[in-house]
Amino acid sequence: MTTRNQNAGIAAALLGLAGGLFAWWRYNNATPEEKARLKNKVNELGTKLKDTYTEVEDTVSDNVATLKNKLAKEQQNAADQAEKIAS
Repeated sequence: MTTRNQNAGIAAALLGLAGGLFAWWRYNNATPEEKARLKNKVNELGTKLKDTYTEVEDTVSDNVATLKNKLAKEQQNAADQAEKIAS
């Protein structure tokens, strides 16, 4: 016996399959100009995605470096304070 969630998953899978088949049919029946336009659009989206990924990667790297520097300073401060207390 299937549950409501399983039925929803099956329906979603069938809709996805139908959408994929429709897209495949549309592409196969498209003119060369339409295919070229679609290819350019996909390439542009890929380039934007790559650029965004690179920006995020750079930002994360910068933030990690900043946090490492702050941690090193805090560790040095803690060591200095421990030395003062021990003296």
